[in-house]
Amino acid sequence: MRIVVGLGNPGSKYRHTRHNVGWMALDEVAARRGGCREEDVPGGVLGRCGQLWLFKPLAYMNVCGPAIAGFCRRAGADLTDLLVLVDDLNLALGALRLRPRGSSGGHNGLESLIAALGTDGFARLRLGIGPVPDGVPWRDFVLGTFLPEQRPVVEEMAGQAARAALCWADSGVVEAMNRFNAVVRTEPDS
Repeated sequence: MRIVVGLGNPGSKYRHTRHNVGWMALDEVAARRGGCREEDVPGGVLGRCGQLWLFKPLAYMNVCGPAIAGFCRRAGADLTDLLVLVDDLNLALGALRLRPRGSSGGHNGLESLIAALGTDGFARLRLGIGPVPDGVPWRDFVLGTFLPEQRPVVEEMAGQAARAALCWADSGVVEAMNRFNAVVRTEPDS
C-alpha cells in the first residue's frame, strides 16, 4: 500500500486558495488513477485506488498532523509509504520539489505532521505558489486565491504533481525525484 496525503483546509471558503493546492493535486491523482472508491474515515476522506490510497485530512492545515498520523497508524502504513502534497510559498509558482524527508521549512501543516509522527522521515512534494508580493502578509497570501492568469500554470502544476505522485507510487522516490524535480541553472551556457 502507498498513501498520498494532500494538505489543505476544509470548507468552500478555502477551496480555491493557494493553501489548498495540495488538495487540487490529490484530486488530479484520483482522476488520473481512476477507479477510486471514496469513503469517510476518522479524520478525513479516503480514496482507495487499489494499492494506492489518497487521504484528505479534514482538520485545518495547522492542526492536520494528528489526523494524518492516526490514519497512518490505523492503516499500518510504514512512513516510507507516505507522500505528502503541500504548498510552498518559497518556490516559484509552478515549481515542484520532491524530497524523501526534511524539515517543515516553516510550513505549519508539515510542522503539525512532524510533531504528530515524531519524525520528518516521510516524502513530501512541495508545489510552488510563490513568490509573496512585497507588502502582503504571508498568511493573507496563502489564504488568497490564484489570479485568473495564474490558473493555467496552477492546473499544469497540479497535473505534473499528480504524475510525480504516481511515479513515486509505482517506481519510488528516487525515480520520481529524477523525473520531476526541476533543474535550476546557476550559470549561463558557455
